[in-house]
Amino acid sequence: MHIVVCIKQVPDTKIIKINPKTNTLDRRSAPAILNPFDAHAVQEAVKIKEKTGGTISVLSMGPPQATAIIKKSIEIGADRGYLITDRAFAGADTLATSYALSKALERIDREIPVDIVICGKHAIDGDTGQVGPGIARRMNIPPVTNVIEVAEVNLEEKTVLIKRKLTRGYELIQSDIPCLLTVEKEINLIDYSAMPHMIKAARYEPVIWAVSDLENVDRTQLGLKGSPTIVGKMFTPPRPEGGKKLEGSSDEQVKQLMDVLLEKKDLFMIPSSN
Repeated sequence: MHIVVCIKQVPDTKIIKINPKTNTLDRRSAPAILNPFDAHAVQEAVKIKEKTGGTISVLSMGPPQATAIIKKSIEIGADRGYLITDRAFAGADTLATSYALSKALERIDREIPVDIVICGKHAIDGDTGQVGPGIARRMNIPPVTNVIEVAEVNLEEKTVLIKRKLTRGYELIQSDIPCLLTVEKEINLIDYSAMPHMIKAARYEPVIWAVSDLENVDRTQLGLKGSPTIVGKMFTPPRPEGGKKLEGSSDEQVKQLMDVLLEKKDLFMIPSSN
Protein backbone atom coordinates (compact mmCIF):
# COMPACT_ATOMS: atom_id res chain seq x y z
CA MET A 1 0.00 0.00 0.00
CA HIS A 2 1.42 3.36 -1.05
CA ILE A 3 -0.50 6.45 0.04
CA VAL A 4 0.44 9.91 -1.24
CA VAL A 5 -0.92 12.94 0.61
CA CYS A 6 -0.96 16.27 -1.23
CA ILE A 7 -0.28 19.12 1.19
CA LYS A 8 -0.06 22.90 0.97
CA GLN A 9 1.68 25.65 2.93
CA VAL A 10 -0.84 28.39 3.76
CA PRO A 11 -0.87 31.59 5.85
CA ASP A 12 -2.53 31.31 9.23
CA THR A 13 -5.89 32.91 8.44
CA LYS A 14 -6.54 33.65 12.12
CA ILE A 15 -3.83 36.30 11.91
CA ILE A 16 -3.61 37.37 8.28
CA LYS A 17 -4.67 40.83 7.15
CA ILE A 18 -5.89 42.38 3.89
CA ASN A 19 -3.70 45.05 2.29
CA PRO A 20 -6.06 48.08 2.09
CA LYS A 21 -4.31 49.49 -1.00
CA THR A 22 -4.15 46.36 -3.15
CA ASN A 23 -7.09 44.46 -1.59
CA THR A 24 -4.95 41.31 -1.57
CA LEU A 25 -3.83 38.98 1.22
CA ASP A 26 -0.84 40.34 3.09
CA ARG A 27 0.96 37.01 3.46
CA ARG A 28 3.79 38.65 5.42
CA SER A 29 1.38 39.44 8.23
CA ALA A 30 0.91 35.81 9.27
CA PRO A 31 3.13 32.75 9.76
CA ALA A 32 3.01 29.95 7.18
CA ILE A 33 1.50 26.68 8.42
CA LEU A 34 0.47 23.27 7.14
CA ASN A 35 -3.07 23.58 5.80
CA PRO A 36 -5.23 22.18 8.67
CA PHE A 37 -7.32 19.94 6.38
CA ASP A 38 -4.08 18.48 4.96
CA ALA A 39 -2.84 17.70 8.48
CA HIS A 40 -5.93 15.54 8.95
CA ALA A 41 -5.23 13.93 5.57
CA VAL A 42 -1.74 12.94 6.73
CA GLN A 43 -3.14 11.64 10.02
CA GLU A 44 -5.69 9.52 8.14
CA ALA A 45 -2.91 8.07 5.98
CA VAL A 46 -1.13 7.08 9.20
CA LYS A 47 -4.31 5.36 10.46
CA ILE A 48 -4.64 3.40 7.21
CA LYS A 49 -0.98 2.41 7.30
CA GLU A 50 -1.39 1.09 10.85
CA LYS A 51 -4.04 -1.32 9.52
CA THR A 52 -2.57 -2.28 6.15
CA GLY A 53 1.14 -1.53 6.35
CA GLY A 54 2.87 0.25 3.49
CA THR A 55 4.40 3.66 2.83
CA ILE A 56 3.20 7.24 3.18
CA SER A 57 4.59 9.96 0.93
CA VAL A 58 3.64 13.63 1.02
CA LEU A 59 3.79 15.96 -1.97
CA SER A 60 3.68 19.75 -2.09
CA MET A 61 4.14 22.51 -4.62
CA GLY A 62 5.52 25.79 -3.32
CA PRO A 63 8.57 27.91 -2.55
CA PRO A 64 11.70 26.34 -1.02
CA GLN A 65 10.52 27.21 2.52
CA ALA A 66 7.59 24.80 2.04
CA THR A 67 9.99 22.08 3.20
CA ALA A 68 8.79 23.08 6.69
CA ILE A 69 5.35 21.53 6.14
CA ILE A 70 6.93 18.38 4.74
CA LYS A 71 8.95 18.07 7.95
CA LYS A 72 5.71 18.63 9.90
CA SER A 73 4.11 15.77 7.97
CA ILE A 74 7.08 13.52 8.75
CA GLU A 75 6.51 14.45 12.40
CA ILE A 76 2.88 13.29 12.13
CA GLY A 77 3.98 9.97 10.68
CA ALA A 78 4.73 10.23 6.92
CA ASP A 79 7.70 8.28 5.59
CA ARG A 80 9.00 10.54 2.82
CA GLY A 81 8.29 13.90 1.22
CA TYR A 82 8.54 15.53 -2.19
CA LEU A 83 8.55 19.26 -3.01
CA ILE A 84 8.18 20.60 -6.52
CA THR A 85 9.49 24.15 -6.63
CA ASP A 86 10.28 26.29 -9.65
CA ARG A 87 9.62 29.82 -10.87
CA ALA A 88 7.53 28.25 -13.62
CA PHE A 89 4.92 27.26 -11.00
CA ALA A 90 4.46 30.83 -9.71
CA GLY A 91 0.98 32.32 -9.92
CA ALA A 92 -0.73 28.97 -10.50
CA ASP A 93 -4.48 28.74 -10.00
CA THR A 94 -6.22 25.47 -9.14
CA LEU A 95 -6.13 24.24 -12.74
CA ALA A 96 -2.38 24.76 -13.12
CA THR A 97 -1.73 23.45 -9.61
CA SER A 98 -3.59 20.19 -10.24
CA TYR A 99 -1.66 19.76 -13.50
CA ALA A 100 1.74 20.25 -11.85
CA LEU A 101 0.90 17.93 -8.94
CA SER A 102 -0.42 15.24 -11.29
CA LYS A 103 2.88 15.31 -13.21
CA ALA A 104 4.80 14.88 -9.95
CA LEU A 105 2.46 12.04 -8.97
CA GLU A 106 3.18 10.35 -12.29
CA ARG A 107 6.88 10.31 -11.47
CA ILE A 108 6.26 9.09 -7.91
CA ASP A 109 3.98 6.36 -9.31
CA ARG A 110 6.76 5.14 -11.60
CA GLU A 111 9.06 4.76 -8.60
CA ILE A 112 6.47 3.26 -6.22
CA PRO A 113 2.97 2.60 -7.62
CA VAL A 114 0.40 4.84 -5.90
CA ASP A 115 -2.72 3.20 -4.43
CA ILE A 116 -4.50 6.10 -2.70
CA VAL A 117 -4.07 9.86 -3.00
CA ILE A 118 -5.45 11.87 -0.08
CA CYS A 119 -6.03 15.64 -0.03
CA GLY A 120 -7.60 17.98 2.48
CA LYS A 121 -11.14 19.08 1.61
CA HIS A 122 -9.77 22.50 0.66
CA ALA A 123 -7.02 24.96 1.50
CA ILE A 124 -7.97 27.66 3.98
CA ASP A 125 -6.43 30.42 1.84
CA GLY A 126 -8.33 29.59 -1.37
CA ASP A 127 -11.32 27.56 -0.10
CA THR A 128 -12.12 26.15 -3.57
CA GLY A 129 -11.86 22.38 -3.08
CA GLN A 130 -10.90 22.04 -6.75
CA VAL A 131 -7.33 20.73 -6.67
CA GLY A 132 -8.11 17.22 -5.40
CA PRO A 133 -10.80 16.42 -8.01
CA GLY A 134 -8.60 18.12 -10.63
CA ILE A 135 -5.75 15.73 -9.85
CA ALA A 136 -8.10 12.73 -9.99
CA ARG A 137 -9.41 13.81 -13.40
CA ARG A 138 -5.90 14.14 -14.81
CA MET A 139 -4.85 10.77 -13.35
CA ASN A 140 -8.09 9.13 -14.52
CA ILE A 141 -8.91 7.74 -11.07
CA PRO A 142 -12.19 8.07 -9.12
CA PRO A 143 -12.44 11.00 -6.68
CA VAL A 144 -14.46 10.74 -3.46
CA THR A 145 -14.98 14.06 -1.70
CA ASN A 146 -16.04 15.13 1.81
CA VAL A 147 -14.81 11.88 3.37
CA ILE A 148 -15.39 11.53 7.12
CA GLU A 149 -14.41 7.87 7.55
CA VAL A 150 -12.32 5.27 5.75
CA ALA A 151 -14.20 2.23 7.00
CA GLU A 152 -12.28 -0.53 5.26
CA VAL A 153 -9.37 -1.07 2.88
CA ASN A 154 -9.43 -4.44 1.08
CA LEU A 155 -6.01 -5.05 -0.47
CA GLU A 156 -6.99 -8.38 -2.03
CA GLU A 157 -9.98 -6.98 -3.93
CA LYS A 158 -8.35 -3.55 -4.39
CA THR A 159 -11.32 -1.66 -2.94
CA VAL A 160 -11.90 0.89 -0.21
CA LEU A 161 -15.14 1.49 1.74
CA ILE A 162 -15.72 5.17 2.49
CA LYS A 163 -18.28 7.24 4.38
CA ARG A 164 -18.78 10.75 3.02
CA LYS A 165 -20.82 13.70 4.21
CA LEU A 166 -23.65 15.09 2.10
CA THR A 167 -25.75 18.22 2.54
CA ARG A 168 -28.51 16.05 4.00
CA GLY A 169 -27.10 12.92 5.56
CA TYR A 170 -24.27 10.56 4.67
CA GLU A 171 -23.30 8.19 1.90
CA LEU A 172 -21.39 4.90 2.03
CA ILE A 173 -19.30 4.29 -1.09
CA GLN A 174 -17.11 1.43 -2.24
CA SER A 175 -14.42 2.63 -4.63
CA ASP A 176 -11.81 0.80 -6.63
CA ILE A 177 -8.14 1.39 -5.84
CA PRO A 178 -6.35 3.51 -7.00
CA CYS A 179 -8.56 6.44 -6.03
CA LEU A 180 -8.36 9.94 -4.58
CA LEU A 181 -10.02 11.06 -1.34
CA THR A 182 -10.59 14.57 0.00
CA VAL A 183 -11.15 14.57 3.75
CA GLU A 184 -13.01 16.66 6.29
CA LYS A 185 -11.46 17.72 9.60
CA GLU A 186 -13.89 15.53 11.52
CA ILE A 187 -12.37 12.37 10.05
CA ASN A 188 -9.88 12.11 12.92
CA LEU A 189 -7.99 13.85 15.70
CA ILE A 190 -4.34 14.79 15.22
CA ASP A 191 -2.27 12.60 17.55
CA TYR A 192 0.69 13.84 19.56
CA SER A 193 3.86 13.20 17.57
CA ALA A 194 6.03 10.32 18.75
CA MET A 195 9.58 11.24 19.74
CA PRO A 196 11.18 9.10 16.98
CA HIS A 197 9.04 10.93 14.39
CA MET A 198 10.08 14.31 15.79
CA ILE A 199 13.75 13.36 15.62
CA LYS A 200 13.33 12.05 12.06
CA ALA A 201 11.50 15.25 11.03
CA ALA A 202 14.27 17.47 12.40
CA ARG A 203 16.86 15.62 10.32
CA TYR A 204 14.79 14.90 7.24
CA GLU A 205 15.54 16.50 3.87
CA PRO A 206 12.77 16.07 1.29
CA VAL A 207 13.25 15.23 -2.37
CA ILE A 208 13.13 18.48 -4.36
CA TRP A 209 12.18 18.55 -8.03
CA ALA A 210 12.14 21.38 -10.57
CA VAL A 211 10.08 21.35 -13.77
CA SER A 212 13.02 19.78 -15.59
CA ASP A 213 12.84 16.76 -13.26
CA LEU A 214 9.31 15.92 -14.42
CA GLU A 215 8.51 14.21 -17.72
CA ASN A 216 6.22 15.24 -20.59
CA VAL A 217 5.36 18.60 -19.05
CA ASP A 218 3.50 21.17 -21.14
CA ARG A 219 4.91 24.42 -19.76
CA THR A 220 1.96 26.39 -21.15
CA GLN A 221 -0.19 24.68 -18.49
CA LEU A 222 2.00 25.85 -15.59
CA GLY A 223 1.96 29.02 -13.50
CA LEU A 224 0.26 32.16 -14.78
CA LYS A 225 0.30 30.91 -18.39
CA GLY A 226 -1.76 27.90 -17.44
CA SER A 227 -4.12 29.77 -15.11
CA PRO A 228 -7.35 31.05 -16.69
CA THR A 229 -8.70 32.22 -13.32
CA ILE A 230 -8.69 35.99 -12.81
CA VAL A 231 -9.47 37.56 -9.42
CA GLY A 232 -11.23 40.81 -10.25
CA LYS A 233 -11.23 42.24 -6.75
CA MET A 234 -10.73 41.34 -3.11
CA PHE A 235 -12.10 43.37 -0.25
CA THR A 236 -12.76 43.20 3.45
CA PRO A 237 -16.54 42.94 4.05
CA PRO A 238 -18.04 45.64 6.28
CA ARG A 239 -18.52 44.74 9.91
CA PRO A 240 -22.14 43.86 10.73
CA GLU A 241 -24.03 46.40 12.79
CA GLY A 242 -24.48 45.56 16.44
CA GLY A 243 -27.85 44.57 17.84
CA LYS A 244 -30.20 47.08 19.40
CA LYS A 245 -30.26 47.00 23.20
CA LEU A 246 -33.66 47.33 24.87
CA GLU A 247 -33.62 49.29 28.10
CA GLY A 248 -36.14 50.37 30.74
CA SER A 249 -38.87 48.46 32.54
CA SER A 250 -40.38 45.23 31.22
CA ASP A 251 -43.39 47.10 29.77
CA GLU A 252 -41.10 49.64 28.09
CA GLN A 253 -38.92 46.89 26.59
CA VAL A 254 -42.00 45.07 25.25
CA LYS A 255 -43.18 48.30 23.59
CA GLN A 256 -39.72 48.86 22.06
CA LEU A 257 -39.66 45.28 20.78
CA MET A 258 -43.11 45.65 19.19
CA ASP A 259 -42.00 48.87 17.49
CA VAL A 260 -39.01 47.04 16.02
CA LEU A 261 -41.15 44.09 14.84
CA LEU A 262 -43.67 46.41 13.20
CA GLU A 263 -40.85 48.32 11.52
CA LYS A 264 -39.41 45.05 10.14
CA LYS A 265 -42.74 43.34 9.46
CA ASP A 266 -41.94 42.79 5.77
CA LEU A 267 -39.23 40.31 6.80
CA PHE A 268 -41.85 38.05 8.41
CA MET A 269 -44.50 38.14 5.65
CA ILE A 270 -44.99 35.00 3.50
CA PRO A 271 -45.36 35.89 -0.20
CA SER A 272 -48.72 35.01 -1.71
CA SER A 273 -48.72 32.07 -4.14
CA ASN A 274 -50.83 34.21 -6.48
